[in-house]
Amino acid sequence: MSARPGTGQEPFTGGQEPFTGGQALFIAGEWTEPDLGHYPVTDPASEETVGLAPEASPAQVLAACAAARTAFGPWSRMRPEERAALLGRAAEIIRARLVPYADLARAETGATTATARALQVGVAAARFCRYARVEPAEWPVPPQLNAAGPMGGAAVMSALAVRQPVGVVTCVTSYNNPWANPAGKIAPALAMGNTVVVKPAPQDPLSVYRMAEALAEAGVPRGVVNVVSGRATAVGEAAVASPDVDMVSFTGSTAVGRRIAEVCGRDMKRQLMELGGKGAALVFADADLSAAVAGIGSTFSFYSGQICTAPTRVLAQRPVYDRLVEQLGAYARRLTVGDPSDPATVVGPLISAEHRARVESYVELGRKEGATLVTGGERPSLERGFYVSPALLADCTSDMRVAREEIFGPVVCVLPFDDEEEGIALADDSDYGLIDYVWSADVARAFRVARRLRAGGVGINTVARNMEAPFGGFKRSGVGRDVGVYALHAYSEVQSIVWPG
Repeated sequence: MSARPGTGQEPFTGGQEPFTGGQALFIAGEWTEPDLGHYPVTDPASEETVGLAPEASPAQVLAACAAARTAFGPWSRMRPEERAALLGRAAEIIRARLVPYADLARAETGATTATARALQVGVAAARFCRYARVEPAEWPVPPQLNAAGPMGGAAVMSALAVRQPVGVVTCVTSYNNPWANPAGKIAPALAMGNTVVVKPAPQDPLSVYRMAEALAEAGVPRGVVNVVSGRATAVGEAAVASPDVDMVSFTGSTAVGRRIAEVCGRDMKRQLMELGGKGAALVFADADLSAAVAGIGSTFSFYSGQICTAPTRVLAQRPVYDRLVEQLGAYARRLTVGDPSDPATVVGPLISAEHRARVESYVELGRKEGATLVTGGERPSLERGFYVSPALLADCTSDMRVAREEIFGPVVCVLPFDDEEEGIALADDSDYGLIDYVWSADVARAFRVARRLRAGGVGINTVARNMEAPFGGFKRSGVGRDVGVYALHAYSEVQSIVWPG
């Protein structure tokens, strides 16, 4: 793809990391030296430095937003098929570099090699490929006979509904998946004709710069994608508050989401937020217990529990309560905790020493609140790394903090219930409502319960997801829906065009 020099729409052709001091910012298609220097990115498994990430100044963040604004006009007017082709090319580049990109993701996040390859880099490539498929952006509205109005007599009015890009989107991404999460924002936003400024999580931003590199090499014009990182709150604040920004897409904690909503409210900016989760898994007495244990155990321990969709509140009907606690405890004990580069490892480290201390404090808090620690919660005998073994807390009640607050670690609480009504009430007794789960052999009951749960998604006898189904939360778990065609809706405005005839 070519463009006239000086228009801001030239494809990026330069190299990466030109500064020996560390990674550079990516602004307007240029690798830019950060005003505030660099900071170390730490491998959670070895506690060694992976690389040096750039500290952007607020002025550089605003420059990135301005670059995205300049690029928006030409990019939004490009034919959807042309944008789609560039996204498809980016997917090919990412797939071709699966191994080195996954190695970086593993080092930055502590994810296992299998997770980094399949569920981080692999999913990111799949998401760019998904949005390389052009979807209809307009559809007719049924004609309507309009009675006499300000312009005179009655007339038949035709209409067309058209999806238009929102504009410049700030994407604030989470640390738990520096590939799939940003790709899930960037790909549909670009497909709809928006431009983006990405503010990655400070713990693992290096992977996001490699994603920007792949997009640039695919031919995405300068300024369409910008990446600015930093540890200071001022970096995120500037990326959200900039007058050049029309929308903010955020994944992270409810507390930070609340602050972003306050800033966006000043200018009525569009918001898409995936926030905290405290998923309930209702296990009825007729459930396939071994399947329920495998599903719950594999999910709450996945990526050391650092996922918002984990079923961290297990609600077991009393006839199977004791057996479920016993089997889930045995499952947790079998999980191999260790070096994420070892193929035998299932549970790697937490993202940082600070987060490990936080998770450990919740395990101790649960014991003080009266819960029984069935297994886990200790540091395994490894010389280095931020590890905590998966913890199971039984005899919990709904008023305990461990049963109410998002821990974001490999900790699960088990609560008993007697009947369907009590189970639903317990599941909904939460500030969160992202994804719940129902395990029952009675399919009619499972669907009946699912429809009554106040959650954005419900899995019936499964923890798997359909990647075309809408994703998002009720209550404090978020605002809006994305994934599949719903992401295209999220990153667009609906415009109506009306004419007589």
